[in-house]
Amino acid sequence: MHLHHTIRALTLASASLFVLTPAHAEKLVLGNEGSYPPFSMVDPSGRLTGFEPDLAREMCKRMKVDCEIVVMDFKALIPALLQKKLDAVVSQTKPLPERKEKVLFGRPVLFNPDSYVVPEAKHYTFTPEGLKGVRIGLQRGSAQAKYVSETFGNAVQIVFYDNPDQIRLDLANGRLDMSLGPKISWTNEFLSKPQGKGWKFAGGDLWTGGGEAGSSWIARKDSAELLNRMNATLGTIIKDCTFTKLRKPYMDVELLPEEAACR
Repeated sequence: MHLHHTIRALTLASASLFVLTPAHAEKLVLGNEGSYPPFSMVDPSGRLTGFEPDLAREMCKRMKVDCEIVVMDFKALIPALLQKKLDAVVSQTKPLPERKEKVLFGRPVLFNPDSYVVPEAKHYTFTPEGLKGVRIGLQRGSAQAKYVSETFGNAVQIVFYDNPDQIRLDLANGRLDMSLGPKISWTNEFLSKPQGKGWKFAGGDLWTGGGEAGSSWIARKDSAELLNRMNATLGTIIKDCTFTKLRKPYMDVELLPEEAACR
């Protein structure tokens, strides 16, 4: 009799556990480059941090999904997405025409124009003749690399790097003449720091994303429903000023026009 009661109690307990634990909690695998401070970086303990991972975690929390953020080189993100190793990419991506043919772009997560970073003593003319022989460091697979290649052809020497930290190191050590990149990132990570002394922006503000302003997170073309949910959730995060609260520890500059309402 006691054994019967014990078995029945265990059966009821198991049934209760089954009811309380979702059999298939939704899980998303998101890709991020992890080497683009202050937007994303890996801290000394190995944890992915920065504005975009924090924003992605808040989005996942509100969507009530379990998210794993995988770090890989920027150039590998879209191939991994297309191979279904990722569900979405949460690294700011510019809407180049060839990218738009392959993937869906969400609402902009920031507006961050590009500009050339050059020595203060230099006064370049940004034409093929004016930049003849100049060594320009650019991230492999980036919109900036495509723009420079199409604008200046073989007149410039493009030196490719896997991440912006390597570019900044070679600029500071005199192995490069210039770079081209997003103004917010270059201000925070180079021009405002000791190693950026003697460097400046030049050439004005450029939108290298096929002429379109803004950078977005992306998903596959078969994932329109997921991207719509991401967009809607990001909209609530922006509207209630959580976007601004997440951004402030990393940078002072506003990333979206909607942030004006949160001042």
